[in-house]
Amino acid sequence: MILGSLFLLGLFVLPMWNITLEAPQYPIPLGMDIYTHKFEDTHEHDIKNINLMNHYVGMKYIPETIPEFSLFPWAVAIMTALGVLIGFTGGYRWFFAWLVLMCLLGIAGMTDFYLWEYDYGHNLDPKAIMNFKNPDGSPMGFQPPLFGSKDILNFTAHSYPRSGAYMMFIGMLLIFWAYRIGKKEAKAS
Repeated sequence: MILGSLFLLGLFVLPMWNITLEAPQYPIPLGMDIYTHKFEDTHEHDIKNINLMNHYVGMKYIPETIPEFSLFPWAVAIMTALGVLIGFTGGYRWFFAWLVLMCLLGIAGMTDFYLWEYDYGHNLDPKAIMNFKNPDGSPMGFQPPLFGSKDILNFTAHSYPRSGAYMMFIGMLLIFWAYRIGKKEAKAS
């Protein structure tokens, strides 16, 4: 339980997610890594280039910071501390309760990420230099995928977890394992 909780600390130094854009005019794909507290270029000036390109279709600029960046680090720190405390004092039922809470926070985070992507890709400036329409005449959306790959005009957008998310997932598996061991030991005694 304690070790699994400490794996969350990787989220402070490792990226959680990455979005990459591939296109013929960019021999090296553009990308950004998403941390709990910041966006970061995959390669130098990637976010600047994405912002310049997206400006033509009326998308908002990727900001330096978003309100969630003030919440996520606190959530990670609290869940880590709570997990360590439960590891020292709680029983296997508390391990499971922590795991359920962490899953709910993960679902809330992914939902927030989806809503951010949706707004980013659909809330377009109607006065943009270029206006692309769907076959039905509605404005075309440029939302990157939540998970996986998606073609958007001449770009292929990729959205996948990165090392911080994998560390969190491994930590959660360790905690599930601790729960199973604790439950098995409780039944045996």
